[in-house]
Amino acid sequence: MNEMSRISRRIFLAFSLLTAGLAQAQLSIEISGAGANRIPVAIADFAGDSAAARVTSGTIRADLERSGLFKVIDPISAQLDENSAINYGDWKGRGADALAAGSVSRGGDGRTESRFRLYDTQKGVALGGAAYVTGADQLRAAGHRIADYIYEKLTGEKGIFSTRIAYVVKMRGQFLLQIADADGQGAATALTSTEPIISPVWSPDGGRLAYVSFEKKKPVIYVHSLAGGQRHIVANFKGSNSAPAWSPDGRKLAVVLSKDGNSQIYTVNADGSGLQRVTSSAGIDTEPRYSADGGTIYFTSDRGGSPQIYQVGANGGDARRVSFEGSYNVSPRPSPDGKTLAFISRREGRFQLAVMDLASRQVQVLTDSHKDESPSFAPNGRMILIATEVGGRGILSAVSVDGRIKQRLSVAAGDVREPAWAPFSQ
Repeated sequence: MNEMSRISRRIFLAFSLLTAGLAQAQLSIEISGAGANRIPVAIADFAGDSAAARVTSGTIRADLERSGLFKVIDPISAQLDENSAINYGDWKGRGADALAAGSVSRGGDGRTESRFRLYDTQKGVALGGAAYVTGADQLRAAGHRIADYIYEKLTGEKGIFSTRIAYVVKMRGQFLLQIADADGQGAATALTSTEPIISPVWSPDGGRLAYVSFEKKKPVIYVHSLAGGQRHIVANFKGSNSAPAWSPDGRKLAVVLSKDGNSQIYTVNADGSGLQRVTSSAGIDTEPRYSADGGTIYFTSDRGGSPQIYQVGANGGDARRVSFEGSYNVSPRPSPDGKTLAFISRREGRFQLAVMDLASRQVQVLTDSHKDESPSFAPNGRMILIATEVGGRGILSAVSVDGRIKQRLSVAAGDVREPAWAPFSQ
Protein backbone atom coordinates (compact mmCIF):
# COMPACT_ATOMS: atom_id res chain seq x y z
CA MET A 1 0.00 0.00 0.00
CA ASN A 2 1.84 3.10 -1.27
CA GLU A 3 -0.02 6.06 0.15
CA MET A 4 1.99 8.68 -1.72
CA SER A 5 1.28 7.11 -5.10
CA ARG A 6 -2.43 6.98 -4.25
CA ILE A 7 -2.42 10.61 -3.23
CA SER A 8 -0.53 11.79 -6.28
CA ARG A 9 -3.21 10.30 -8.52
CA ARG A 10 -5.95 12.27 -6.82
CA ILE A 11 -4.92 15.83 -6.12
CA PHE A 12 -7.17 18.75 -5.32
CA LEU A 13 -6.68 22.44 -6.09
CA ALA A 14 -8.55 24.69 -3.61
CA PHE A 15 -11.92 26.02 -4.64
CA SER A 16 -14.70 28.48 -3.93
CA LEU A 17 -18.32 27.50 -4.43
CA LEU A 18 -19.83 28.69 -7.70
CA THR A 19 -23.50 28.78 -8.57
CA ALA A 20 -23.48 27.54 -12.17
CA GLY A 21 -23.22 23.85 -13.05
CA LEU A 22 -22.12 22.25 -16.29
CA ALA A 23 -25.03 20.53 -18.00
CA GLN A 24 -22.76 17.94 -19.58
CA ALA A 25 -21.48 16.95 -16.14
CA GLN A 26 -24.90 16.20 -14.62
CA LEU A 27 -25.23 12.78 -13.06
CA SER A 28 -27.78 10.39 -14.47
CA ILE A 29 -29.19 7.67 -12.25
CA GLU A 30 -30.21 4.06 -12.86
CA ILE A 31 -32.01 1.98 -10.22
CA SER A 32 -32.05 -1.78 -9.69
CA GLY A 33 -33.40 -3.86 -6.86
CA ALA A 34 -35.97 -2.95 -4.23
CA GLY A 35 -36.81 -3.48 -0.60
CA ALA A 36 -38.49 -6.68 0.49
CA ASN A 37 -41.82 -5.02 1.32
CA ARG A 38 -42.38 -1.82 -0.63
CA ILE A 39 -45.04 0.57 0.67
CA PRO A 40 -47.66 1.37 -2.02
CA VAL A 41 -48.15 5.14 -2.14
CA ALA A 42 -49.94 7.43 -4.59
CA ILE A 43 -48.91 11.00 -5.35
CA ALA A 44 -51.87 12.80 -6.89
CA ASP A 45 -51.25 15.41 -9.58
CA PHE A 46 -50.86 18.61 -7.60
CA ALA A 47 -53.25 21.48 -8.33
CA GLY A 48 -52.41 25.15 -8.93
CA ASP A 49 -49.75 26.33 -11.36
CA SER A 50 -49.70 23.37 -13.75
CA ALA A 51 -46.06 23.60 -14.88
CA ALA A 52 -44.73 24.08 -11.36
CA ALA A 53 -47.01 21.37 -9.98
CA ARG A 54 -45.71 18.84 -12.52
CA VAL A 55 -42.11 19.49 -11.43
CA THR A 56 -42.91 19.20 -7.72
CA SER A 57 -45.11 16.09 -7.86
CA GLY A 58 -42.77 14.47 -10.38
CA THR A 59 -39.81 15.00 -8.06
CA ILE A 60 -41.71 13.44 -5.15
CA ARG A 61 -42.59 10.35 -7.17
CA ALA A 62 -39.04 9.94 -8.48
CA ASP A 63 -37.55 10.28 -5.00
CA LEU A 64 -39.83 7.70 -3.43
CA GLU A 65 -39.41 5.25 -6.33
CA ARG A 66 -35.64 5.67 -6.29
CA SER A 67 -35.44 4.78 -2.61
CA GLY A 68 -36.54 1.22 -3.38
CA LEU A 69 -38.85 1.27 -0.34
CA PHE A 70 -41.99 2.50 -2.07
CA LYS A 71 -44.18 1.31 -4.91
CA VAL A 72 -45.58 4.44 -6.53
CA ILE A 73 -49.16 3.88 -7.65
CA ASP A 74 -50.29 5.56 -10.87
CA PRO A 75 -52.76 8.32 -9.86
CA ILE A 76 -54.44 8.05 -13.29
CA SER A 77 -54.41 11.82 -13.80
CA ALA A 78 -56.25 12.49 -10.54
CA GLN A 79 -55.68 16.11 -9.53
CA LEU A 80 -56.17 16.83 -5.84
CA ASP A 81 -55.10 19.73 -3.68
CA GLU A 82 -54.44 19.61 0.07
CA ASN A 83 -58.08 20.49 0.84
CA SER A 84 -59.79 18.05 -1.52
CA ALA A 85 -62.26 15.51 -0.16
CA ILE A 86 -60.60 12.10 -0.27
CA ASN A 87 -62.44 8.98 -1.41
CA TYR A 88 -60.46 6.55 0.69
CA GLY A 89 -62.20 3.47 -0.73
CA ASP A 90 -61.27 4.48 -4.28
CA TRP A 91 -57.57 4.85 -3.41
CA LYS A 92 -57.59 1.60 -1.44
CA GLY A 93 -59.04 -0.06 -4.51
CA ARG A 94 -56.15 1.26 -6.59
CA GLY A 95 -53.76 -0.44 -4.17
CA ALA A 96 -52.48 2.64 -2.35
CA ASP A 97 -51.82 2.46 1.38
CA ALA A 98 -51.01 6.18 1.47
CA LEU A 99 -51.88 9.21 -0.64
CA ALA A 100 -50.34 12.66 -0.94
CA ALA A 101 -52.26 15.57 -2.45
CA GLY A 102 -51.27 19.20 -2.74
CA SER A 103 -50.92 22.39 -4.73
CA VAL A 104 -48.26 24.78 -6.00
CA SER A 105 -48.88 28.49 -6.31
CA ARG A 106 -46.71 31.42 -7.37
CA GLY A 107 -46.63 34.60 -5.32
CA GLY A 108 -46.27 38.18 -6.50
CA ASP A 109 -42.68 38.23 -5.20
CA GLY A 110 -41.72 35.42 -7.56
CA ARG A 111 -41.53 32.82 -4.83
CA THR A 112 -43.45 29.55 -4.95
CA GLU A 113 -45.46 27.91 -2.18
CA SER A 114 -45.91 24.13 -2.21
CA ARG A 115 -48.59 22.75 0.11
CA PHE A 116 -49.52 19.13 0.66
CA ARG A 117 -51.29 16.70 2.95
CA LEU A 118 -50.56 13.00 3.48
CA TYR A 119 -53.32 10.44 4.10
CA ASP A 120 -53.49 6.88 5.39
CA THR A 121 -56.01 5.33 3.03
CA GLN A 122 -56.34 2.14 5.08
CA LYS A 123 -57.37 3.96 8.25
CA GLY A 124 -59.04 6.83 6.46
CA VAL A 125 -57.16 9.56 8.32
CA ALA A 126 -54.81 12.42 7.53
CA LEU A 127 -51.23 11.90 8.73
CA GLY A 128 -50.19 15.54 8.51
CA GLY A 129 -48.93 18.04 6.01
CA ALA A 130 -46.80 21.11 5.51
CA ALA A 131 -46.11 24.10 3.28
CA TYR A 132 -42.73 25.03 1.83
CA VAL A 133 -41.86 28.38 0.29
CA THR A 134 -38.99 28.37 -2.19
CA GLY A 135 -37.63 30.42 -5.04
CA ALA A 136 -39.28 29.86 -8.40
CA ASP A 137 -36.19 27.94 -9.53
CA GLN A 138 -36.26 25.63 -6.48
CA LEU A 139 -39.35 23.58 -7.20
CA ARG A 140 -37.34 20.37 -7.03
CA ALA A 141 -36.10 21.38 -3.58
CA ALA A 142 -39.71 21.62 -2.41
CA GLY A 143 -40.39 18.20 -3.92
CA HIS A 144 -37.41 16.74 -2.08
CA ARG A 145 -38.64 18.16 1.23
CA ILE A 146 -42.13 16.76 0.71
CA ALA A 147 -40.64 13.37 -0.19
CA ASP A 148 -38.55 13.51 3.01
CA TYR A 149 -41.73 14.19 5.02
CA ILE A 150 -43.56 11.25 3.42
CA TYR A 151 -40.55 8.95 3.84
CA GLU A 152 -40.25 9.73 7.55
CA LYS A 153 -43.98 9.43 8.26
CA LEU A 154 -44.25 6.06 6.56
CA THR A 155 -40.92 4.46 7.57
CA GLY A 156 -40.02 6.14 10.85
CA GLU A 157 -36.59 7.10 9.43
CA LYS A 158 -35.44 10.54 8.38
CA GLY A 159 -35.44 11.03 4.61
CA ILE A 160 -32.30 11.93 2.65
CA PHE A 161 -33.78 13.39 -0.53
CA SER A 162 -32.88 16.96 0.45
CA THR A 163 -29.27 16.12 1.21
CA ARG A 164 -26.31 16.76 -1.09
CA ILE A 165 -23.36 14.81 -2.40
CA ALA A 166 -19.92 15.94 -3.49
CA TYR A 167 -17.85 14.11 -6.09
CA VAL A 168 -15.13 14.65 -8.68
CA VAL A 169 -15.58 14.35 -12.45
CA LYS A 170 -12.66 13.98 -14.84
CA MET A 171 -13.53 15.04 -18.36
CA ARG A 172 -11.60 16.50 -21.29
CA GLY A 173 -8.40 16.71 -19.26
CA GLN A 174 -10.00 18.66 -16.43
CA PHE A 175 -11.15 17.79 -12.95
CA LEU A 176 -14.46 19.20 -11.71
CA LEU A 177 -15.39 19.14 -8.05
CA GLN A 178 -19.17 19.13 -8.06
CA ILE A 179 -21.92 19.34 -5.47
CA ALA A 180 -25.35 18.00 -6.39
CA ASP A 181 -28.66 16.90 -4.93
CA ALA A 182 -28.72 13.35 -3.63
CA ASP A 183 -30.36 12.24 -6.90
CA GLY A 184 -27.46 13.68 -8.91
CA GLN A 185 -29.45 16.62 -10.28
CA GLY A 186 -28.74 20.33 -9.83
CA ALA A 187 -24.98 19.87 -10.04
CA ALA A 188 -22.89 22.98 -9.36
CA THR A 189 -19.21 23.06 -10.15
CA ALA A 190 -17.17 24.08 -7.13
CA LEU A 191 -13.81 23.76 -8.87
CA THR A 192 -12.42 23.38 -12.36
CA SER A 193 -8.78 22.33 -12.28
CA THR A 194 -6.14 20.73 -14.46
CA GLU A 195 -4.97 18.84 -11.36
CA PRO A 196 -6.66 15.79 -9.80
CA ILE A 197 -8.68 15.96 -6.57
CA ILE A 198 -8.40 14.05 -3.30
CA SER A 199 -10.42 13.45 -0.15
CA PRO A 200 -13.14 16.10 0.09
CA VAL A 201 -15.02 15.55 3.36
CA TRP A 202 -18.01 17.44 4.76
CA SER A 203 -17.98 19.04 8.18
CA PRO A 204 -20.75 17.81 10.53
CA ASP A 205 -22.69 21.05 10.03
CA GLY A 206 -22.47 20.75 6.24
CA GLY A 207 -20.99 24.22 5.89
CA ARG A 208 -17.33 23.35 5.30
CA LEU A 209 -15.23 20.96 3.30
CA ALA A 210 -11.79 19.74 4.26
CA TYR A 211 -9.57 18.59 1.42
CA VAL A 212 -6.00 18.06 0.25
CA SER A 213 -4.40 20.41 -2.28
CA PHE A 214 -1.11 20.02 -4.13
CA GLU A 215 -1.04 23.65 -5.24
CA LYS A 216 2.07 24.17 -3.10
CA LYS A 217 3.75 21.26 -4.93
CA LYS A 218 3.09 18.98 -1.94
CA PRO A 219 -0.04 17.67 -0.22
CA VAL A 220 -1.47 20.29 2.15
CA ILE A 221 -4.77 20.08 4.07
CA TYR A 222 -7.22 22.97 3.88
CA VAL A 223 -10.61 23.76 5.40
CA HIS A 224 -12.94 25.74 3.15
CA SER A 225 -16.13 27.57 4.13
CA LEU A 226 -18.74 27.12 1.42
CA ALA A 227 -20.88 30.10 2.41
CA GLY A 228 -18.17 32.75 2.36
CA GLY A 229 -15.52 31.08 0.25
CA GLN A 230 -12.78 31.59 2.85
CA ARG A 231 -10.24 28.86 3.43
CA HIS A 232 -7.27 28.26 5.66
CA ILE A 233 -4.46 25.75 5.97
CA VAL A 234 -4.90 23.12 8.67
CA ALA A 235 -1.76 21.03 8.06
CA ASN A 236 1.33 21.96 6.06
CA PHE A 237 4.13 20.00 7.67
CA LYS A 238 7.20 18.44 6.13
CA GLY A 239 6.27 15.51 3.92
CA SER A 240 2.73 14.38 3.25
CA ASN A 241 -0.40 15.94 4.81
CA SER A 242 -3.42 13.87 3.81
CA ALA A 243 -6.70 12.06 4.55
CA PRO A 244 -8.62 14.60 6.69
CA ALA A 245 -11.61 13.40 8.72
CA TRP A 246 -13.88 15.53 10.93
CA SER A 247 -14.64 14.82 14.57
CA PRO A 248 -18.41 14.59 15.25
CA ASP A 249 -18.42 17.99 16.98
CA GLY A 250 -16.62 19.67 14.07
CA ARG A 251 -13.84 21.01 16.29
CA LYS A 252 -11.03 18.67 15.22
CA LEU A 253 -9.72 16.81 12.23
CA ALA A 254 -7.93 13.49 12.22
CA VAL A 255 -5.17 13.71 9.61
CA VAL A 256 -2.31 11.62 8.25
CA LEU A 257 1.18 13.15 8.43
CA SER A 258 4.58 11.78 7.44
CA LYS A 259 6.57 14.58 9.08
CA ASP A 260 8.23 12.16 11.52
CA GLY A 261 8.81 9.25 9.12
CA ASN A 262 6.06 6.81 8.11
CA SER A 263 2.54 8.11 7.70
CA GLN A 264 0.81 8.18 11.09
CA ILE A 265 -2.48 9.46 12.54
CA TYR A 266 -2.63 12.86 14.25
CA THR A 267 -5.42 15.15 15.36
CA VAL A 268 -5.50 18.92 14.89
CA ASN A 269 -8.00 21.64 15.73
CA ALA A 270 -10.04 22.90 12.79
CA ASP A 271 -8.10 26.18 12.91
CA GLY A 272 -4.77 24.34 12.56
CA SER A 273 -3.71 24.55 16.20
CA GLY A 274 -3.26 21.86 18.84
CA LEU A 275 -1.53 19.10 16.85
CA GLN A 276 -1.44 15.77 18.72
CA ARG A 277 -0.05 12.42 17.63
CA VAL A 278 -2.44 9.49 17.95
CA THR A 279 -0.62 6.43 16.54
CA SER A 280 2.99 5.27 16.60
CA SER A 281 3.83 2.20 14.55
CA ALA A 282 6.51 0.90 12.24
CA GLY A 283 3.95 0.60 9.44
CA ILE A 284 1.75 3.03 7.51
CA ASP A 285 -1.33 4.24 9.40
CA THR A 286 -3.83 6.07 7.19
CA GLU A 287 -7.51 6.68 6.30
CA PRO A 288 -8.74 7.75 9.77
CA ARG A 289 -12.42 8.11 10.59
CA TYR A 290 -13.90 9.07 13.95
CA SER A 291 -16.41 6.75 15.57
CA ALA A 292 -19.94 8.11 15.84
CA ASP A 293 -19.42 9.12 19.47
CA GLY A 294 -16.02 10.67 18.78
CA GLY A 295 -14.28 8.52 21.38
CA THR A 296 -12.20 6.41 19.01
CA ILE A 297 -10.72 6.53 15.52
CA TYR A 298 -10.89 3.75 12.94
CA PHE A 299 -7.98 3.61 10.51
CA THR A 300 -6.15 1.45 7.97
CA SER A 301 -2.70 0.09 8.76
CA ASP A 302 -0.25 -2.43 7.36
CA ARG A 303 1.47 -2.78 10.76
CA GLY A 304 0.54 -6.48 10.77
CA GLY A 305 1.92 -7.12 7.28
CA SER A 306 -1.16 -6.52 5.17
CA PRO A 307 -3.65 -3.63 5.16
CA GLN A 308 -6.29 -4.13 7.84
CA ILE A 309 -8.65 -1.96 9.89
CA TYR A 310 -7.77 -0.95 13.44
CA GLN A 311 -9.31 1.19 16.16
CA VAL A 312 -7.57 3.48 18.66
CA GLY A 313 -8.65 6.02 21.26
CA ALA A 314 -9.12 9.52 19.87
CA ASN A 315 -6.29 10.70 22.14
CA GLY A 316 -4.05 7.72 21.44
CA GLY A 317 -3.30 4.49 23.27
CA ASP A 318 -3.13 0.86 22.22
CA ALA A 319 -4.71 0.08 18.86
CA ARG A 320 -6.77 -3.07 18.36
CA ARG A 321 -7.43 -4.86 15.12
CA VAL A 322 -11.03 -4.80 13.88
CA SER A 323 -11.01 -6.68 10.54
CA PHE A 324 -9.98 -10.34 10.33
CA GLU A 325 -11.72 -11.81 7.26
CA GLY A 326 -9.38 -11.69 4.27
CA SER A 327 -5.90 -10.27 3.75
CA TYR A 328 -6.88 -6.78 2.57
CA ASN A 329 -9.45 -4.52 4.24
CA VAL A 330 -9.24 -0.74 3.94
CA SER A 331 -11.19 2.56 4.06
CA PRO A 332 -13.24 2.15 7.26
CA ARG A 333 -16.40 4.28 7.48
CA PRO A 334 -18.58 3.97 10.61
CA SER A 335 -22.32 4.50 10.16
CA PRO A 336 -23.98 7.57 11.69
CA ASP A 337 -25.48 5.46 14.50
CA GLY A 338 -22.17 3.73 15.18
CA LYS A 339 -23.56 0.23 14.75
CA THR A 340 -22.11 -0.64 11.34
CA LEU A 341 -18.71 -0.28 9.69
CA ALA A 342 -18.44 -0.02 5.91
CA PHE A 343 -15.11 -0.76 4.24
CA ILE A 344 -13.48 -2.03 1.06
CA SER A 345 -12.43 -5.68 1.10
CA ARG A 346 -10.38 -7.52 -1.49
CA ARG A 347 -11.98 -10.86 -2.31
CA GLU A 348 -10.53 -13.08 -5.05
CA GLY A 349 -8.80 -10.10 -6.62
CA ARG A 350 -11.90 -7.89 -6.55
CA PHE A 351 -12.24 -4.79 -4.39
CA GLN A 352 -15.79 -4.79 -3.04
CA LEU A 353 -17.90 -2.86 -0.56
CA ALA A 354 -18.53 -4.75 2.67
CA VAL A 355 -20.25 -3.94 5.95
CA MET A 356 -19.56 -5.26 9.43
CA ASP A 357 -22.10 -5.38 12.24
CA LEU A 358 -19.92 -4.08 15.06
CA ALA A 359 -21.87 -5.95 17.73
CA SER A 360 -21.73 -9.41 16.15
CA ARG A 361 -18.67 -8.83 13.91
CA GLN A 362 -20.60 -10.42 11.06
CA VAL A 363 -19.45 -9.24 7.61
CA GLN A 364 -21.56 -8.97 4.46
CA VAL A 365 -20.27 -8.09 0.99
CA LEU A 366 -22.77 -5.77 -0.69
CA THR A 367 -21.46 -5.45 -4.25
CA ASP A 368 -20.32 -7.73 -7.07
CA SER A 369 -18.09 -5.11 -8.71
CA HIS A 370 -14.31 -5.15 -9.13
CA LYS A 371 -12.91 -1.76 -8.11
CA ASP A 372 -14.97 -0.17 -5.35
CA GLU A 373 -13.47 2.66 -3.31
CA SER A 374 -14.28 5.68 -1.10
CA PRO A 375 -17.44 4.54 0.74
CA SER A 376 -19.64 7.26 2.27
CA PHE A 377 -22.76 6.69 4.38
CA ALA A 378 -25.99 8.59 3.80
CA PRO A 379 -26.78 10.64 6.91
CA ASN A 380 -29.64 8.30 7.88
CA GLY A 381 -27.34 5.28 7.52
CA ARG A 382 -29.56 3.39 5.08
CA MET A 383 -27.47 3.83 1.90
CA ILE A 384 -23.74 3.85 1.14
CA LEU A 385 -22.27 5.81 -1.75
CA ILE A 386 -19.11 4.46 -3.40
CA ALA A 387 -16.95 5.08 -6.41
CA THR A 388 -16.55 2.06 -8.65
CA GLU A 389 -15.56 1.24 -12.21
CA VAL A 390 -17.60 -0.05 -15.14
CA GLY A 391 -16.07 -0.54 -18.56
CA GLY A 392 -12.90 1.21 -17.48
CA ARG A 393 -14.79 4.36 -16.47
CA GLY A 394 -15.40 5.62 -12.96
CA ILE A 395 -19.03 5.92 -11.81
CA LEU A 396 -20.80 6.30 -8.49
CA SER A 397 -22.99 3.62 -6.99
CA ALA A 398 -25.33 3.79 -4.00
CA VAL A 399 -26.13 0.54 -2.21
CA SER A 400 -28.50 -0.08 0.69
CA VAL A 401 -26.95 -1.52 3.84
CA ASP A 402 -28.81 -4.79 3.25
CA GLY A 403 -27.60 -4.96 -0.36
CA ARG A 404 -31.12 -5.10 -1.83
CA ILE A 405 -31.29 -1.65 -3.41
CA LYS A 406 -28.69 -0.42 -5.89
CA GLN A 407 -28.41 2.87 -7.75
CA ARG A 408 -25.86 3.83 -10.38
CA LEU A 409 -24.90 7.46 -11.01
CA SER A 410 -22.74 8.37 -13.98
CA VAL A 411 -21.76 11.23 -16.26
CA ALA A 412 -22.09 10.66 -20.01
CA ALA A 413 -18.59 11.78 -20.97
CA GLY A 414 -16.76 11.73 -17.65
CA ASP A 415 -15.02 9.64 -15.04
CA VAL A 416 -16.62 10.09 -11.58
CA ARG A 417 -14.72 9.53 -8.31
CA GLU A 418 -14.31 10.66 -4.69
CA PRO A 419 -17.92 10.70 -3.44
CA ALA A 420 -18.84 12.25 -0.11
CA TRP A 421 -22.41 12.34 1.22
CA ALA A 422 -23.24 15.52 3.14
CA PRO A 423 -24.88 15.43 6.57
CA PHE A 424 -28.43 16.57 7.22
CA SER A 425 -28.85 20.34 6.90
CA GLN A 426 -28.74 22.19 10.18
